[in-house]
Amino acid sequence: MNVGIVGQKGNEQAASLAGEIAATIGDDGVEVRLDEATAAALDRPGVDVSAMADCDLVVSIGGDGTFLYAARGAGTTPIMGVNLGEVGFLNAVAPVDAVDAVTAEVDHVRETGEVRFRELPRLRASNDDWTLEPAINEVVVQGPQRGHGNGAELTVRVDGSTYSTGHADGVLVATPTGSTAYNLSEDGPLVHPEVPAIVVTEMCGAESMPSLAVDVDADVEIELTDAPSGYVISDGRTRREIDSGTTVAVTAAEEPVRIAGPRANFFEALAKLQ
Repeated sequence: MNVGIVGQKGNEQAASLAGEIAATIGDDGVEVRLDEATAAALDRPGVDVSAMADCDLVVSIGGDGTFLYAARGAGTTPIMGVNLGEVGFLNAVAPVDAVDAVTAEVDHVRETGEVRFRELPRLRASNDDWTLEPAINEVVVQGPQRGHGNGAELTVRVDGSTYSTGHADGVLVATPTGSTAYNLSEDGPLVHPEVPAIVVTEMCGAESMPSLAVDVDADVEIELTDAPSGYVISDGRTRREIDSGTTVAVTAAEEPVRIAGPRANFFEALAKLQ
């Protein structure tokens, strides 16, 4: 069995806990792969995060940002999140429980041959000519820059029907997981993680477009006009410049994110946002 461990870069607690987990499960004959930064902190060999896709289980130690980073490399490999952050919507395991939680899942795999996990949707932004890597939180389509006098004309279509046309800084499409992130900061609604929906939220529109929750399998299209160019951004990291007149399709990706370990308490995590 192969277990990957991704620690929050520059976090001594994450590196120490990664070393403890690695030593515990490694003694049981498990091959452990550490991401390069964590491995360097422990003076051990490391691998690029993309190698985590070949593991049976990936352990992310840090906040939600570390989880997103691990997920980009893990693909559909189940990820167990250990929470060193303040909120932890994606990370349900407390540091004091981490070694036991990982050991229990390793034992379960040995007994059954399978990792226990639940699936959450990712979103994929695409055009006839390109496709961005899937987003766990949100896809954003925006003008060349945000702020007064900038933005673009944005038309939103859902399953082929026009929902809204107007000038705004941008439009974001968020998963239930992402509803608590950028979407919430733009006054979008919260979506419980068990609700099979995605939410479309306008960013600083000249005329208010109510946020819209649609089925997770809906086809959302966003057309950008009346601007020299714009950007489509996946999870705040991967971005592509687009020309005026470009239509971006946002759909559920074929590859969901798989979360191992206990479920995070959604309402307890919400309380930490206040």
